[in-house]
Amino acid sequence: MRVYFFATCMGAGVFADTCLNAMKLLQNAGAEIIYKKDQTCCGQPSFNSGYYDETRKIALYNMSLFEKDYPIVLPSGSCAGMMKHDYIELFADTPDEVRAREFASRIYEVSEFLVGKLQVRYTDTGEHTKITWHSNCHALRVAKCIPHAKTLLRQLKNVELIELEREEECCGFGGTFSIKEPEISNAMVSEKILDIQNQKVEYLIAGDAGCLLNISGAMKKQGVAIKAMHLYDFLTQRIGA
Repeated sequence: MRVYFFATCMGAGVFADTCLNAMKLLQNAGAEIIYKKDQTCCGQPSFNSGYYDETRKIALYNMSLFEKDYPIVLPSGSCAGMMKHDYIELFADTPDEVRAREFASRIYEVSEFLVGKLQVRYTDTGEHTKITWHSNCHALRVAKCIPHAKTLLRQLKNVELIELEREEECCGFGGTFSIKEPEISNAMVSEKILDIQNQKVEYLIAGDAGCLLNISGAMKKQGVAIKAMHLYDFLTQRIGA
């Protein structure tokens, strides 16, 4: 099965190894990866800031770039939610609405594609460990791909997943929000870290790079020793891929 891989801004700029690991997982499950070198942002920062005309230009560029009728797979529930749902809102009642709906129907977050389309089953090769999971807001409420991510984690027999008490609360990143409201953002991430510490785990796992940057950076500043790791790095490590 041929698929386009959309790396996202965070993936291309900061989490390149995570993107490679996500592609390895897809390839191991039988997907053929097509990576467009001229890919860019999904448009979420400008959309969330109210720059809708500018965001439409980005969206139309992406629609033209990923022109063939292949699934478009992303290692980010946040960006997947933008391209799967917010693109439709952007082009509602415009000449490009049908095109946007067709494009959106091809968007999948990696875990959603691995579970729903490729039906992977993983064999855990690692030692016993305890983890907890942070749900990114957009992945939880818009892309709704969190159940797929947890399905993959629960396939790992030596991994004990301990749920956060306040899992559905934002970590304070929120893209431009953390820049515009740093004091509020810091208070929110501190509450999230306290919840993580209370679970007595070795790893914090998350499926979105922005949240990981925010939480891991704050934990480092606070001297918290819990390891923060992206879902696709963790899975690759556990199954020896």
